[in-house]
Amino acid sequence: MFTILSAGSGSNLSKDGNGKIAKVIWRIQNFSRFKQDQRLCSDYFTVHGNKWRFIIYPKGYKGDHFSIYLEVADPMTLPSGWSRFAQYGFAVIDQIDRKTSITRVTELEFNARYSAWGFASFLALSELEDPKRGYLLNGACLVEAYISSDKTQRRISHEFIVETDTDKLKTKEVHGVKAAIDNQTTTKTKPAIEPEEPTDEDVNTFFSGLESKLLSSKIVVSQEEAKEALAKLDEAMNMTPVDFYNSGKFSPLKQSFKILSSFKYSSTSLTIEQKNELLAMQESLKEVADRAAKAVEDKKHLSEMESMKLTITHNLDRNLVRYKEVESEVKQVDQKLAAFQQHVEEAQKEREKMLDERNGIFRSSKRMKVELEALEKKWAEYEAKAEVAEKEEKTVEAEWERMKDFISSLKGKI
Repeated sequence: MFTILSAGSGSNLSKDGNGKIAKVIWRIQNFSRFKQDQRLCSDYFTVHGNKWRFIIYPKGYKGDHFSIYLEVADPMTLPSGWSRFAQYGFAVIDQIDRKTSITRVTELEFNARYSAWGFASFLALSELEDPKRGYLLNGACLVEAYISSDKTQRRISHEFIVETDTDKLKTKEVHGVKAAIDNQTTTKTKPAIEPEEPTDEDVNTFFSGLESKLLSSKIVVSQEEAKEALAKLDEAMNMTPVDFYNSGKFSPLKQSFKILSSFKYSSTSLTIEQKNELLAMQESLKEVADRAAKAVEDKKHLSEMESMKLTITHNLDRNLVRYKEVESEVKQVDQKLAAFQQHVEEAQKEREKMLDERNGIFRSSKRMKVELEALEKKWAEYEAKAEVAEKEEKTVEAEWERMKDFISSLKGKI
């Protein structure tokens, strides 16, 4: 079953900056059928206007731990420079005792470089499949997730998750979410209603009965069991807080605390103050480990952001160098273009001059052609006149010679 629930009026879910914290439930049936590295993807779902989906490796991704991630839907289709904040928590629910459920909580800024975040080693498979635990009930594993976009306050925590039972919520199922695994209905249990003002007799009777019940059901713990429980606590305390957080051993340690708190100590072995300190430690151990893990995540996130910053700075430096090179090249090209422009202008002037000369030749040639055509029309007339003129010229020459001879004859007589 894959269901989205969101906080509504009267819900004990805190509301984030957009008015709600979204809760997603994923019941994985027939858990044993899955293989290592097998990947399950939920349908896309929308929270506060943003689309997400979950990716789960039930038998681990290249390891022996249950793995779970939150992923931005279709990050390649988002605009350049996008980012999306999410505060979210995952839980593998102990279906026998909800308060011993395994939880992890974090908050991150998703972006194009980091579009999926989660936990590769969320819960050891050996612990998840332990028949003494309630993580697998009738072959089904119940996974819950809580998502908010509130940056002002960290609202999602282990306590918030284990105390937020779906049965207590006045919630509304979001339509349009398809079942990713077989559907199964969750059984609901109504809380008992206590009287408003108990009487003294009611109070005395209640606590007398309670004392009798506790005495009759008191667990007798042997010294060997106490030593074994103490050894487990000692082993856990020899880890770093972060290693302890990642080991998923907090839930088994609760049994060790229970054994040690039930063991009847001698006056020389453990003082009342030490016993009280032991009981207080059970409450603070998980909280300290959570804080340490959060600190490591924040430092890791800073380191990743520093790496991103260094990469961006390097790319900016490279772009700046190239920008200066391109700027210089642009100036050189502009100079060449200016020189070419000058040549073009000079060539344009020369061309205009030649065009003027060509047009002058054309106009004079056209006039001469007209004159030639006029001559050709009268050419026969001119030829006829020339022939007559040639005959006249011969006649004139003969007359001229006669006159010349006459003048010469007169010289001898005068």
